[in-house]
Amino acid sequence: MALVCGMFVSYIYRWTYTGTSYSTTFVHSIVAFAMISTVVIMIIGNNLARAFGLMGSMAIIRFRMAIKDTQDIVFIFLSLAIGMAAGTGMYQVAIASTLFIGLVILLLSKSRYASLHKREYLLQFQYTSENDEDAPYFDIFRRFCKKFKLVNIKSLGETDTMVLSYYIKLKRQDAGKEFIRQIGQVEGISNINFFYDED
Repeated sequence: MALVCGMFVSYIYRWTYTGTSYSTTFVHSIVAFAMISTVVIMIIGNNLARAFGLMGSMAIIRFRMAIKDTQDIVFIFLSLAIGMAAGTGMYQVAIASTLFIGLVILLLSKSRYASLHKREYLLQFQYTSENDEDAPYFDIFRRFCKKFKLVNIKSLGETDTMVLSYYIKLKRQDAGKEFIRQIGQVEGISNINFFYDED
């Protein structure tokens, strides 16, 4: 039971993983961890002395690899819970929790719940101006952006050049290229960077 449920959890992990440090050995560990938890619970049973003995011996084991993704910890605990349920003979709980929690994680991942909207960006550019009048790029901002907000200003030495960072939300998602093209035509603007962090 721990093997079957652990395999299902490992498949969900593979389907929902979006990071940059995917590890095959970690996927294997999810399956093994569920079965090992089952063995531990079967050994302990109702014997308190065995429980303390196993706790002492297992305290020697430590994770040598730093866990970079919070979701990895979720899968570790899910695998542990499944193993404990299987070890105590609660097979219905093991199956139900594997299916329900696994499907919830899968749905949250595929529906992109809590992800940033794709029309939200960070715009960064250098701007050189010798007057204090309203910057000419504001007209372009008002034409293309639903909202914009200055989030950072950095001065480059003793010159009149500044690095400006704006949080912007476009009115239309497909207007990004035209927006950047028109910003680049404004006198005094250079080194434009347009960021969107999908994760």
